[in-house]
Amino acid sequence: VQLAESGGGLVQPGGSLRLSCATNGFTFNMAAMAWARQAPGKGLEWVSGIHSDGMTYYADSVKGRFTMSRDNTKNTVYLQMNSLKPEDTALYFCAIVPPGEWNPYEYDYRGQGTQVTVSS
Repeated sequence: VQLAESGGGLVQPGGSLRLSCATNGFTFNMAAMAWARQAPGKGLEWVSGIHSDGMTYYADSVKGRFTMSRDNTKNTVYLQMNSLKPEDTALYFCAIVPPGEWNPYEYDYRGQGTQVTVSS
């Protein structure tokens, strides 16, 4: 199983970034996927999730600003992040969601992450 994130970087407050997570080694179109993040000195925070049918869920902190999607033809999930705030600064990673478990501490398979820094 492999998950590889890309698309992070430095952006000014109010800006946008689109993260990608390319995967292989499992039946992607049957898997629920998630994005989570870890800010410096803090614990893991679940950000968003998507079921195999495309239904999405978001943390209150990002609802209305972030959009998660998936492309089953490319085995890839995306996270479009708009109206970014300094408090969004974190290492973002994607993960395979165990059945019925959104808790990021329970993810067995996750990528290395991509750094997002929001600063002027």
